[in-house]
Amino acid sequence: MTAPTTVIVSRHGQTVWHAENRYAGSSDVDLTPTGRRQAEQLAEWAGRVEPQALYVSPIRRARETAAPVAAALGIEPIVLDDLREVHFGVMEGRTMAEMRSAAPDLVARFVDDPVGGHFPEAEPPTAAAERGRAVFHRIAAAQPGATVLVVAHNTFFRLTLCALLGIPLGSYRRVLPRLDNGTLTTLSLTGDPDSGAALLSFNVPLDTGASGDTRPAAP
Repeated sequence: MTAPTTVIVSRHGQTVWHAENRYAGSSDVDLTPTGRRQAEQLAEWAGRVEPQALYVSPIRRARETAAPVAAALGIEPIVLDDLREVHFGVMEGRTMAEMRSAAPDLVARFVDDPVGGHFPEAEPPTAAAERGRAVFHRIAAAQPGATVLVVAHNTFFRLTLCALLGIPLGSYRRVLPRLDNGTLTTLSLTGDPDSGAALLSFNVPLDTGASGDTRPAAP
C-alpha cells in the first residue's frame, strides 16, 4: 500500500484588497506589508519543518508568498495551474456590498446556494472542487510518504477540502467559513483518485508551531 502524503496547505499572504474584502479571484493583487511578513513567517516555519516539495498557484500573490519559502528550503517551487483561485465572474474585483447594490437578486441566489447560484461568468464551484481534488491526488502520487507544502487560495482550498472530505459543496461557506492568510491546514492522503483524505488540522496560525511540525517551535 502506498504511504500517505502529508499535504500542508497555506493561504497566501494578505493583499491590498483584504481590507475591503474585495473578491480577488484570478486577478493579480499586491501583497501588503503584513502579507510580506506572513510570507517570511511561512519561510521561517518551513525552515524548521523542511517539507520535501513546494507547490504553488500561478497567481502572483501566491508565488510571492512562496518565494521566501523556496529560498529558505533551497528548492524550486512547482507551479501548477490547477492550484489557481476560482474565477468569480462578474463578482471579480468587487465587494459584496457593491454587488448587493448593483445586482441584489444575484447576491441573494449566491447566499442561498453558493454552488447552484454562483455568479455569472464565474468558474462553477463543482468544476473548481473537482480540479482541486484531482490535483491534490496528483501531488500525493508524486510525493508518496513525503511532507509537502501547497500555497494557494481561500475559496479554492475550501472547495477542495469539501471534495476530499465528503462535505456537500453547497455547505462550504457555512462549514468552512474561511482560511485566514498564512495559516496552515494539514491533510493526509494518497495518490489514489478514488480515495478521500484525513483532515489533521485546520486554519492553524503559524505562531503556534503546529500543523505538521512535531518538533518544538523556535524560541
